[in-house]
Amino acid sequence: MTNATDVQQGLAACGYVAAPDLAMALHLSLALGRPLLLEGAAGVGKTELARALAGWKGCDLIRLQCYEGLDAAQAIYEWNYQRQLLAIRTLAEAGETGRAAEARLFSAEYLLERPLLRAIRQAVAPVLLIDEIDRADEEFEAYLLEILSDFQITIPEMGTIRAVTRPMVILTANGTRDLSDALRRRCLYAHVDYPDRATELAILQSRCPGVSAALGGQIVSFVQSLRKEELEKKPGIAEMLDFAAALAGLGLADLTEDPAILQAALATLLKTQGDRANITTEVAQRLAGKAA
Repeated sequence: MTNATDVQQGLAACGYVAAPDLAMALHLSLALGRPLLLEGAAGVGKTELARALAGWKGCDLIRLQCYEGLDAAQAIYEWNYQRQLLAIRTLAEAGETGRAAEARLFSAEYLLERPLLRAIRQAVAPVLLIDEIDRADEEFEAYLLEILSDFQITIPEMGTIRAVTRPMVILTANGTRDLSDALRRRCLYAHVDYPDRATELAILQSRCPGVSAALGGQIVSFVQSLRKEELEKKPGIAEMLDFAAALAGLGLADLTEDPAILQAALATLLKTQGDRANITTEVAQRLAGKAA
């Protein structure tokens, strides 16, 4: 039987360095067959955890990206109306009408599977990522309750479709709005924060092994100091890795050796005009000096 250490090792083999509390939450989620809700700022690795889990388990990753206005037709299923219209004409020409024709029209042949339905109909249990659930409307949460409670979907024309296999479910939220108590009750929970220095350095070494230990230490210190500045959007882990790759590609061995190159590389970390204006060359050099 796996434990939290096995989870950490499995994720690490796929390039994801998980903190012990996060690994334990994922272990419990897998052991109990319960969805795992991950909350935290954008860029801390919530979505990447689902990708790493799919890689570790050797299964498909099915992703539902949530947004305002998302409804059941886009997330669960809808009927292929164009094919149904063609079929109606064909059946009418053949003289086939009544219940037999209706049953044929509302069969799996004309059903378009969206991510949630597709996830419960896989022969091998997939990872189902419901990304940024807090961007969807509260009404959409109600659609999820049946799926997350019983892993089944009711289609009025066909009846209840039960899961062939039970997907491993990861939900992420960035704090855009409060989630309902009903949704939270159905999930285990973990808060994902920006990693500490040791963890972020381990992530950098795992994903960018060509970066020297000395430069890697400076990069992590610089980025963590940068997050403490007044920024509209704090750089996440993905931005830190882009920053490291950019510096290595530009041939920089020390953050303090070329202010112009360092300032140019900030394009990987700072994603708004306001942040670029606030982090001047002088500020960048001050942070680089502390990191050196």
